[in-house]
Amino acid sequence: MSPKLWTKALPGEPDVELFRHRPDLDAALAHFAVPGRTAVVMTMGALHDGHASLIRAARARVGAKGMVTVTIFVNPLQFGAGEDLDRYPRTLDADLKVAAEAGADIVFAPTAEEVYPGGEPGVRITAGTLGERYEGASRPGHFDGMLTVVGKLLHLTRPDIAFFGEKDAQQLSLVRRMVRDLNFPVEIVGVPTVREGDGLALSSRNRYLTAQERDTALALSRALFAGRDAGLLAAGEGPAGSEEHELIRVASPAAVRSAARTVLDEAAGLEPPLVLDYLALVDPADFTEVSDGHTGEAVLAVAAKVGATRLIDNVRLWIGAAR
Repeated sequence: MSPKLWTKALPGEPDVELFRHRPDLDAALAHFAVPGRTAVVMTMGALHDGHASLIRAARARVGAKGMVTVTIFVNPLQFGAGEDLDRYPRTLDADLKVAAEAGADIVFAPTAEEVYPGGEPGVRITAGTLGERYEGASRPGHFDGMLTVVGKLLHLTRPDIAFFGEKDAQQLSLVRRMVRDLNFPVEIVGVPTVREGDGLALSSRNRYLTAQERDTALALSRALFAGRDAGLLAAGEGPAGSEEHELIRVASPAAVRSAARTVLDEAAGLEPPLVLDYLALVDPADFTEVSDGHTGEAVLAVAAKVGATRLIDNVRLWIGAAR
């Protein structure tokens, strides 16, 4: 394998290199890499505009002469018994087009045997107590599997910067904690959640929803926005607006929780019903529930099932006086 000299300068050019094996990836990275200007976006495929926003953010950060790698790997370690590993969508051809148009240079799409030669690894990265709360309590072992593959892919792709979506807020917090605690030489960047026109957070699992289920699923974002705006109204500042990348200042954690809960309780009576897993207003540093006297950053997070599909969403807030 002899990688071509990379000349892409602008996002939107439908040209991307696909690698399936680690030796080929190593050769490409050695050929393309620009010190201080390499980025990775890790995905499980079924790419949508949320993933594309991560790739675009990576391209903007490293510039035309930098290198953006996208990984596509459905990681079996982070799926529990009865979860949707077998039916998780695999759409590599379409994914390559999305990655290329968003500005990726390389797509690394290995098999499970390539990532885990010899079978499941005997040594894994553990998420600790932070990984036992909320998503971790609902999906035991999920975060250990996620951190293990993220750690492996950081080693394999050797980026200076890695981009993750803020929709998976607990995952983002854990990746940042792993990088800090284990001294990975990489900067972690969070990218705001991308939503469809009706407010539903983009997810590869949205394709599982029927029309009726989708109507019910909209209660997740409605609850989050109701909580956000109730806290803001309690502060006397009016509706929050739509600037997702800014932290919205709120004054009352109690008002945030109450307004969000009201919407979710109503959605439990819909057909099909929304089955709530959790609603939490947490400190993003450790995902512990914040007190009514908390000041600083917080995440209002929700997880629920609609039919057979489990969805998560969140909004980021700032509680207390302006920063």
